[in-house]
Amino acid sequence: MSSSTMENGFFPEEVILQILARLPIKPLFRFKCVCKLWYKLPSSKYFIQLYNKISSQNPMVIVEVVKSFYARCSYICVDRLRGVSEFSLDFLNDRVKLRASCNGLLCCASVPNKGVYYVCNPMTREYKLLPRTRERPMTRFHPDDEATLVGLGFNLSTQKFNVVLAGFYRPFGRRPLDSFICLVFDSESNSWRRSISSRTEEFTHMNKNQAVFANGCIHWLTYSCLYILALDLENEVWKKIALPKEVASGSGNRVHLLELDGCVSVIQITEAWMSIWVLKDYNGEEWYEADRASLRCIKGLVPGVFPISQTSEFVFLATQRQILVYHRRSRVWKEMYSVKSPFTYPLWFSAHAFCSTIISCHQGANYP
Repeated sequence: MSSSTMENGFFPEEVILQILARLPIKPLFRFKCVCKLWYKLPSSKYFIQLYNKISSQNPMVIVEVVKSFYARCSYICVDRLRGVSEFSLDFLNDRVKLRASCNGLLCCASVPNKGVYYVCNPMTREYKLLPRTRERPMTRFHPDDEATLVGLGFNLSTQKFNVVLAGFYRPFGRRPLDSFICLVFDSESNSWRRSISSRTEEFTHMNKNQAVFANGCIHWLTYSCLYILALDLENEVWKKIALPKEVASGSGNRVHLLELDGCVSVIQITEAWMSIWVLKDYNGEEWYEADRASLRCIKGLVPGVFPISQTSEFVFLATQRQILVYHRRSRVWKEMYSVKSPFTYPLWFSAHAFCSTIISCHQGANYP
């Protein structure tokens, strides 16, 4: 079937492209055998940009279902449009823990091999093993993790990504206890850069999975929930962003850091309400309240509910055993996934925002 046949007998080529750009990646790659045009699509720069743009408007949630510390994790993808599907990271040939997600790429840490990290695209099953750092794994203060913070920033336009490992390193008397070590991997140079600074801020364990990449910076929420710490990846400079006064001054509130349409956002949860705040002016630190939703319908789940991903239309949330979606226009709550086994870890502990994109984790990949 040629492109002229499509235009004369069926649909214009652009319509065909729009349809194919809405398919999951796996069937899209299977359809390469249909004709020459479809065979070239996954490597076409125009189609990749189209596919990624459409996909970014439909974010999903990846959940690492952890049954025990010694068993391999299983993974599910919760899609608001297509439901729940399973996927695997077995192509890494290693037992890994998912640490960060950004624009279709995942950063995974090897469980048996401390200090080993991968960046991969689980949809195309392509991966990159990052070079080992000279720094010892930061495990003395946080024995369950290799670093207090793991962040991943991926720029879709430049195809460049950065991995950030940061934490309070506490060796035997060589440095002060508040020495804060930050390691940044640059995919262009294929190397790590290291910096040490003296910081007193603590990062909340609750939000460690929610590192937000926006405006060329990776953002984390501090334990005090008074402000956000942002790392400028270009200049490798840390800066503070104050939270809205209504959020910072609230007592008994839970605050979660997310991304919304390319902007930094925080969701404030009280016993009765969920408020969505968006950083409208990044430089001027101007916030506005985008939405406010009643939690009356899920009252019994409120103490253990964690927002994971959001758009202007809906919010994905995780509880101990469920993935919920809240439709902002209709004000309707829906259960998307539920764990039947009572032995799994809480889902909010291992849930990450995700979007299915055709992207390469190898910097410098050229598309025809």
